[in-house]
Amino acid sequence: MSAKAHGPQRIERIALFEEVAARLRARIFAHDLPPGSWVDEQAITAEYGISRTPLREALKVLASEGLVTLTPGRGCTVTLLTEQDLDEIFPILALLEGRCAYEASQRMDEAARLRIEALHGELESHFASGSIEAFFDANQRFHLAVQEIAGNRWLTQLVQETRQKLKLMRFHSLFQEGRLEQSLAEHRAIVSALLKPDGPVAQAAMENHLLQGRRAMGRLAPA
Repeated sequence: MSAKAHGPQRIERIALFEEVAARLRARIFAHDLPPGSWVDEQAITAEYGISRTPLREALKVLASEGLVTLTPGRGCTVTLLTEQDLDEIFPILALLEGRCAYEASQRMDEAARLRIEALHGELESHFASGSIEAFFDANQRFHLAVQEIAGNRWLTQLVQETRQKLKLMRFHSLFQEGRLEQSLAEHRAIVSALLKPDGPVAQAAMENHLLQGRRAMGRLAPA
């Protein structure tokens, strides 16, 4: 085998279909392409100036992620989560994030403690001011921080893949009456267990938090 074969290989540019998939994914999460809507392939190819081939490859990627549904002879639609989907997704998410909380509690150094305390302080502040959107943003960063402190990349990947499905929904449970106060109380229990640290209690508190979030949604259907 020649020396050239062992030499550095040229890095290829990102495939066109991957860029198309990224753009469509962003539009789906922004609800520019809302749940249940038909994906007009002709319009998209014209808008992006591409052929059908990279678009169809991109749609296959999104279908593998559960974001769109491909039906032979009927085209492609953005996935519409059902009540049953939510009932099945949240217990899985609770188990995954509960384990994150357990592992994070075992890795609580001073930097991690300060990070968790700061994020919880934001939640307390946003609750006091009634800033729901800011509370929601801090809540997302709190959950991500727990995952990062846990330091288990496989677990984090599973959590993110599972959470990605929930981005298809138009609403979140913090908008439901009384949920903000309840969510804060659940966060206090999680933080208390993380800082002790008490792994089993942190795990149970996180699992309860996610399951209560599903209950707070009630039986609402996505708009």
